[in-house]
Amino acid sequence: MKRSFSNLPLVVAGTALIAVTYGLVRLAYGLVLPDVRADLAVDAVAAGSISAGASLLYCVGAVTGFLAAARSPRTLVVLAAGTAALGALGVAVSPSAAVFGASAVLASAGAGLASPALVRIVARGVPARDAGRAQTIVNSGTGAGLVAAGVLALVLLPDWRTAWLVSAVCAVLTGAAVLVTDRGARSGPRGNTALPPAAWFRQHGGLLVAALLLGAGSAAVWNLGRAVVVDAGAGGTASVVAWIALGLGGAAVVLTARWLGARPVRTAWAITVLAVALGTVGLGVGAAVVPVAFIACLVFGWGYTAATGVLIAWTSSLAPEHAPSGTSMLFVTLVLGQAVGAAAAGGVLDHVGALLTMLGAALVAVAGIPTARVRQNGAP
Repeated sequence: MKRSFSNLPLVVAGTALIAVTYGLVRLAYGLVLPDVRADLAVDAVAAGSISAGASLLYCVGAVTGFLAAARSPRTLVVLAAGTAALGALGVAVSPSAAVFGASAVLASAGAGLASPALVRIVARGVPARDAGRAQTIVNSGTGAGLVAAGVLALVLLPDWRTAWLVSAVCAVLTGAAVLVTDRGARSGPRGNTALPPAAWFRQHGGLLVAALLLGAGSAAVWNLGRAVVVDAGAGGTASVVAWIALGLGGAAVVLTARWLGARPVRTAWAITVLAVALGTVGLGVGAAVVPVAFIACLVFGWGYTAATGVLIAWTSSLAPEHAPSGTSMLFVTLVLGQAVGAAAAGGVLDHVGALLTMLGAALVAVAGIPTARVRQNGAP
């Protein structure tokens, strides 16, 4: 990050909040699940139900952000940090599978609330010349959070409760940091408080399909990646290392933000989705070879995180006044795609094997490249 940012503390704080709500809370569920299942007797059906419930509440949080980000982004930050912290604390002290499940679902809402709030806060707190790069950097916090979750797992597992307690504390601290560094609270523009017009929804039709397909295609790695590595014989530690590689790839988006931002959005979308596909296929081919799995996860992590940043940049360029709403809608669609993709990948893995499952997922993601067409100013 260069000195051209006039509010660097805000960018850092926003990145940290995304790191916690996504990497340390929402996406860490799968990382600790094997140990949780052993301690609390969470069976496979219950684990799947918890995952589905978490995705649903994430969507509820993102829709709430869709409706409220332009008017009340600071309130959304409080809710994001609060739900993530309370949910993580509930997980840490849960005496039963039921309490664990309810807490994990609640914690997932924080990520859905955080993204649209930070899009609005960063847009009003950073000069327009730096806004795109700042949004990309903040969104890349997911990668840093995944790395932190993996490191905590290596250090603490099977003590998953302490890991979630750390996450709860971090949620409170990062939420407070965003509120303190948000200098636009009193001086920045309020933004458009109305819902986008019907033409705006039509304009985003192709982009919504692309987000849906990216979500469906990426679900195989997010949900089955660790299992594929373990089943290939690489071992449990190697699967955690692969998880850390996902995070390192996501964090590397910071290093490529300027380069990617200089590309036309359609080109940037194609590059990032192809990276997701290559990483997915690479994991299917080389899960048993730790260096290959590591590189595949690194490429996938960069592609996925960068692609979500492209979605933010694309909707922001189409309708800046509705950027938080666009982010919320696209991310909801992305998560719905992940729910469908996870079910499909899980259903075919045992029948066709890891390679064909990952290949199929990669093809689904690539199918979203030509569908990412938008209408400019309402024109077809």
